[in-house]
Amino acid sequence: MFHLFNLSLKLNGFPMKEATAEFEKIQSISDADYNEYIHSKRKEIVDYHLKSNKSYQEFIGKSSFNPETFNWNDLPIMTKKDFQKPLSERLSNGFTTKNVYVNKTSGSSGDPFIFAKDKFCHALTWANIINRFGWFGIDFNTSKQARFYGIPLDFIGNKKERLKDFFKNSYRFTIFDLSDEILEKVLLKFQNKKFDYINGYTSSIVLFAKFLQKKNIVLTSVCPTLKCCVVTSEMLFEEDKNLMERQFGVPIINEYGASELDLIAFQSRSVGTSNEWQVNSETLFVEILDENNTVLPYGKEGRIVITSLYNKAHPFIRYDIGDIGILDEKSTLKKPILKKLIGRTNDIAILPSGKKAPGLTFYYVTKSIIEDDGNVKEFVIKQTKIDTFEVEYVSENALTESQILTIEKAITTYLESGLNFTFIRKENLQRSKSGKLKQFVSLIK
Repeated sequence: MFHLFNLSLKLNGFPMKEATAEFEKIQSISDADYNEYIHSKRKEIVDYHLKSNKSYQEFIGKSSFNPETFNWNDLPIMTKKDFQKPLSERLSNGFTTKNVYVNKTSGSSGDPFIFAKDKFCHALTWANIINRFGWFGIDFNTSKQARFYGIPLDFIGNKKERLKDFFKNSYRFTIFDLSDEILEKVLLKFQNKKFDYINGYTSSIVLFAKFLQKKNIVLTSVCPTLKCCVVTSEMLFEEDKNLMERQFGVPIINEYGASELDLIAFQSRSVGTSNEWQVNSETLFVEILDENNTVLPYGKEGRIVITSLYNKAHPFIRYDIGDIGILDEKSTLKKPILKKLIGRTNDIAILPSGKKAPGLTFYYVTKSIIEDDGNVKEFVIKQTKIDTFEVEYVSENALTESQILTIEKAITTYLESGLNFTFIRKENLQRSKSGKLKQFVSLIK
C-alpha cells in the first residue's frame, strides 16, 4: 500500500527520516548515561534561547549564562500568560511564521495562545507518536482510524481537515451532536467499515460506550477488526475505562499530551505494567513543583512543569502546563511514570433539542475570539440553564459587537440556534484550588 501518511509529512516539510533516526538514537541511550543526556539537552536549549530569542532574554533578564555556575532550579517558571503577545515577538532568530509549524492551543485552561515549533522538533513529535502507537500494532499508513474529534464547519477549514483525515487513513465522526439518533449512524459505520482503532476525546467516546451499553452491544461483535481505543485530551476515570473495555471489547489506551509540546505520557505496552502511564523522556523533561516552585520528589503531588528539549523556534522552558499530577516513586530519568493526573475533565452540555455536546466543542466556538494580538487573555463558559450560557472573559479591550456576532454565529453553527449568551468582561476569573481554569462548566444538574 502506498504510504500516504509518510508522504503527507514529507510534503509538509517535516524531516521524518532524520527525526526518526534521532529518536531511535535517544532511545538507545543507556540508563546510566541518561542523566548526562537530560542535563546536556537542558543546558543546550536554555543556551540557545538566551542567545537567539529576544523574548526569552527579556523573560530571564539576561542573554547568557555561566555553564560552570548554571543552576537549572534558578530558572523562572513560564506560564501561558507569558505567551499572550504576538507570535512574531516570541520566535527565535531565523524563524518566521513561514518556516515553522504554527497552531493554536485548545484554551482548555482558559488561556489560549498561538505557538510554533521548528519543523525538526515537530517531526520528532511525530516520530514519538508513531513509536507509541506502534506499541499496540497501529501503523498510521495502513491502520484504519475511527476518529472522534471536532472539526471546523466552515468550508475551507472543513476541507483541510478532511484532507488530513484522508492522508491519516481515518474517518472522522462529528462530536457536536452525540444524540442517540446520531450514535445509531456511528454504529452503522462500524458495521460497514474495517476500523483498526478508535482515537479521540474521552468524553465523546464514553458517550458512545454508554450508548452501546443501552443496546447491549459489544463493538467487536460488529467490527471484529478493532484492536484498541486511544483516548486523549480529557481525564479518563477508571469506571469509564472499564465501561469502554466491556463495550468495545479491546484495550483502552490513555494518552496525555499538549499540542504546544508533544505527546507527554502514553500507556505502557509492557506485560504486567499495562496501567503504567509512561512519560515521554525522549523530547521532554517533566518536573513536579510545589506552590513555591520547589521540585518535589517522586510520589508527591504538585504542578506539572515541562521543558521542550528540542524546540528552537519557540521556548517552552520550565513551562507550567496548568495541570496537577504525581510521578510514581519507581520513576527514573529515562522512564518516568505518571502515577496520577488531576484535572483536564470537561462537562457535557445538554441542549434544549436534546443534543449532547462535549465541553471541548466550545474550543471550536472560542477559536473565533483567539487573536494573535493577545486581546482576550482568559475565558470560561458556564451553562446556567439548559438554553443559557455566560461567557466570562478577561481582555485588554471589551469584545466589539462584531466579535460577539461572530461568536454567536459560530455557536449557532456548531451547536444549535435559540441559545442565549451573555458576555461578561472581568478583571480576573475565579480559579479552582489547583489554580486551573475550566473552560466549560455546566451548572445544570
